Amino acid sequence: MSTTDTSDSFTTLPDEHALQATVVALEEHGFSVEVVSDLDAARQAVLARIPEGSSVMTNTSVTLQETGIADAINDGGPYESARNKMFALDFETQAQQMKAIGGQPDYALGSVHAVTHGGALVIASASGSQLASYAWGAASVIFVIGAQKLVPDLDAARQRIYQHSLKLEDARAQAAYGQHSSVGKVLEIHQELPGRIHIVLIRKPVGF
Repeated sequence: MSTTDTSDSFTTLPDEHALQATVVALEEHGFSVEVVSDLDAARQAVLARIPEGSSVMTNTSVTLQETGIADAINDGGPYESARNKMFALDFETQAQQMKAIGGQPDYALGSVHAVTHGGALVIASASGSQLASYAWGAASVIFVIGAQKLVPDLDAARQRIYQHSLKLEDARAQAAYGQHSSVGKVLEIHQELPGRIHIVLIRKPVGF
């Protein structure tokens, strides 16, 4: 657990009115949404949506780790782990094959760094490796999001990324990889064809 100082405003859960208004806005923008009470319920909700045998990419996410979703997919479950398949290859000689596997699964799983009250999703990445699957490559996307990530608007979303998420991710990256993180690319998703992106919104703080 990181002790990096960040603003309390980025970890506070919204009131019920703000949460429900955001759900309505997300649905108006083509996303399907279900609200769950805790981390176990989030894991169950995600796994219930994925048919056995599907290729599933679990993108790097503290939320997927804390909910147990990453382990359920990658540690011998009834799914084809795109992550395991991808990292069995050699990046030096098979980078394009790795990109194809990770970028075009049946299901891409991950989280976002902010959700605006107007119904936009904002995701930052150092390399951008997960963004292609979210934007277009994956047949289906499931985002698992702690309700503390709800923010008023896009300006607040960017502030959350740089003043909160990046600090925590940088500390995690140094501990895990011995290197700093950065914001290399930012994806904003404002609209989606109905049925492609599903959001599991948790009434608990989880992830960065």
